[in-house]
Order: sequence, then structure tokens, then C-alpha cells
Amino acid sequence: MKILVVGAGATGGYYGGRLAQAGRDVTFLVRERRAAQLRERGLRITGLGEDETVEPTLVTAGEIDGPYDLVILTVKATGLDAALDDLAPAVGPGTVLLPVLNGMAHLDALDARFPDAQVLGGVVRILATLTDDGDVQIMAPLAQVRTGPRSDRSTPSLDAALETLDVPGVEVQRVPDVVATMWHKWVFIVAAGAVTGLARGPVGPIVDSPGGSDFVRDVLAEVTAVAEAAGYPVPERETATSLAMLTEPGSPFTSSLYRDLVAGRATEAEHLLGDLTRRARDLGVPTPLVDLALLQMRVAEKQRA
Repeated sequence: MKILVVGAGATGGYYGGRLAQAGRDVTFLVRERRAAQLRERGLRITGLGEDETVEPTLVTAGEIDGPYDLVILTVKATGLDAALDDLAPAVGPGTVLLPVLNGMAHLDALDARFPDAQVLGGVVRILATLTDDGDVQIMAPLAQVRTGPRSDRSTPSLDAALETLDVPGVEVQRVPDVVATMWHKWVFIVAAGAVTGLARGPVGPIVDSPGGSDFVRDVLAEVTAVAEAAGYPVPERETATSLAMLTEPGSPFTSSLYRDLVAGRATEAEHLLGDLTRRARDLGVPTPLVDLALLQMRVAEKQRA
């Protein structure tokens, strides 16, 4: 399949790099600055022993000359609108779109923009970051893709996409209810963002403070209640795993929302917390703590602007 990876940050760089190493026909759609960096240094994957370098095929906005078979969308929600404009020439009637953003709002945007494409649900798990030099630094050997159709309908192009994604260094799994899988990850992402964003710190100091553990439980209960009301109840084992991670004594864990917030960068607050609270209101589920976290992030965004 002819593959376009939109973005070459930690997620897009790693997954696209592994596909390229396996001989897949991969092109990266990137901004001019990132393109210059990749042309100079190559796409470097570090942190797993010996460093690896991939010489990527690149295009920038305006250089796409026709449809691709598979488009993997790896940008953050803050860059979604611009990315949709840039990748539009790559989408034809037979294109399979695999977005791996957190949350759910991007699915509505993709369905509206590309009604003839097959838009999959998708969740990725990877512990990686982009260094100041532009290298993809892996922090743990975890690289999973969970995907599937958002209905019970399969197609030959979907089967081909799943086969194409199955390469060394990537664990691919087709899940029977990918929308539920996305909701369950969304619950954790929102809970972690609200907890660390409101308390302005890592998990360790939060739970070491009086009332900290109860605060975490209350936030997690709010968000899981929204998922249940929407028809996607979170399994008890997943709730227990999330609670353990968010109440681990001494843990340095923080959310990406928190890190962007304290760094003064644009956050995904509207895409993640805002969309969830809107759905909560429609469902009649109160979310006072998540509402407060969202208000805080909105204020910070106005001050940043």
C-alpha cells in the first residue's frame, strides 16, 4: 500500500520509521522546518540500544500529487485543522484513514471532511519523546496499535491496511469494538490531565498531600460515569489500573496536558476535556472537577495568546 504518515513527531516518526524499515512505501507529510531537520539528520530512533537512522521520503503542504491507500494521522489536536487541509489531496474514495489522536472529536471532523474515505478508529500506545535535535527517543519498548472499523463492516482495504501495519517493532491488534477502546483511553487521558493540571504537579506529591488520593478517585469517578452514560462502561480492571497509576506513592507521572500547560504551550484541552464535558452535559452527568480543570486551561490559553 502507498502510505502517508501525517506528522513525524515521536509517534509518527516511530511508527512511520518502522514501516519504512520493513520496506513499506512510506512518505511523511511534514512542515518545512521539520523537513529541513529530517533532510539534514535523517529520522533517528534512539533509546533502544544502538541508534537507528531512516532516510525518509518527505512531502510538505502543496506537494501531494494524488491519493494514497493508507493515511496515518499522528498530529496533536491543536494541529488537526491545518493537517486536514494539507492532507486533503491524499484522500480518494478508496483511502483508509487511521487517526491516532486521543479523544473522539476528530472522528466527526474526518467523517465530515472525507465522506467517501474509510475512517478507522485507532489507539496507539508508545512511550517516546522528540528530543531537541529532532530524534525519536524511546523510553520503553512499548509500541502498540489497536484499530478496527467503527461498525461491523470489514473491507478488503481494511484487511490490507492491517497486514501492512504489522511489521517488526510494532504490535498490531484488530479490536472488535474500537470505539469502546478509544473511550476507555480517553477516560484515562482526561482523568490524568484534570488531576495533574488542577493540582499542578506529578502524581507523587498529589497523593502525598492530605485529600490527594480522594481527589484522584473523585476525578476518575466523574469521567468513568460519562463513559458509562455514553454506552461505553470502563471494565473494572482498567479502572483499577488507572487508579493505581494515578495514586502511586512517589510517582513522577504527569500528563501531556499538564506539561503543555506549565510550559506555556497550546494544549489539547478543548479536544479532550471540552468535548467530554459537552457530552456529559448532553447525557446529564455532572463533571464539576473536570469543568474546573477545563476552566483553568482556558484561562491559561487566553493568557498565552
